[in-house]
Amino acid sequence: MWRLPPPFISCMHCVSGRVVWGGPGRVPALLRPLPAGLTCVFASGKKDLTNFPVLNEDELEEQFVRGSGPGGQATNKTSNCVVLKHIPSGTVVKCHQTRSVDTNRKRAREIMREKLDVVYKGELSEVLVKKKASELRKQDKRRKANENLERKRLFREALAADPKPGNGTA
Repeated sequence: MWRLPPPFISCMHCVSGRVVWGGPGRVPALLRPLPAGLTCVFASGKKDLTNFPVLNEDELEEQFVRGSGPGGQATNKTSNCVVLKHIPSGTVVKCHQTRSVDTNRKRAREIMREKLDVVYKGELSEVLVKKKASELRKQDKRRKANENLERKRLFREALAADPKPGNGTA
């Protein structure tokens, strides 16, 4: 049986597929003990941590139903679609993205947290703020493209209106 020597005398890091051993002073953040009275949640691989409400399993009602859509027999005979209902708010989420029930359950809870964020925070929810920012960037990009097209059109019109040099008119 393999054991790490106490308290993390050596540790292993994985950097871009290569395993690198570190010394006693090089303990990754996830393995370091937290100071007393501090709680922290690490999300590995997330670019931006979102502050969604925590789901209480006592407030959720979960059902497994047959999915719909393409897939034929694999979809029509298996009950792997998850229907999740948050009882206090009445919010219902239906998730049938994969054939795996576990994956659908996890994804349904993520979607439920996003929806509850919108229900509780309204216009200040992180989902809506990001969506508005994305729409503004898209509108700005479209406006710049239209301005560029207008400049090109005016340039072509100006070239067509000017007499061309070298036609023999002097």
